[in-house]
Amino acid sequence: MTSQLMPQQQATLKTALLNRFQSLLAEVRQDLITSDEDRAALLADRVRDVGDESLADLIVDLDLADTDRDLEELRDVEAALGRISVGTYGTCLKCGGPIPVERLTAYLTAKRCQPCQRMHEQNFVQKGRASL
Repeated sequence: MTSQLMPQQQATLKTALLNRFQSLLAEVRQDLITSDEDRAALLADRVRDVGDESLADLIVDLDLADTDRDLEELRDVEAALGRISVGTYGTCLKCGGPIPVERLTAYLTAKRCQPCQRMHEQNFVQKGRASL
């Protein structure tokens, strides 16, 4: 099934996706320029004890987590742009139904309609969520 989006809606959403892509790319580039090794070295000069060293490690880990989140979102934006190019953007990957333009406007990279997304979240463990 193809998207139910009007051409103008799709063009607006594509522009927003391209802008977000450029913004994320700039953030990741900046993170790489000021790499975590440089930050750790700067912090190490100030480290006075084991507690300070632990704090320096925590700061580096938080920076890495931030970069990982940006890279994951960058991949989602690339996938959404790919769906636009093949004509499936705005179509639920699960049921094949249309994803409302309001949902896409709020969450540009939405892959599923709201009912399918709720079911997906109930059935699959999300990152960072403990499970047995």
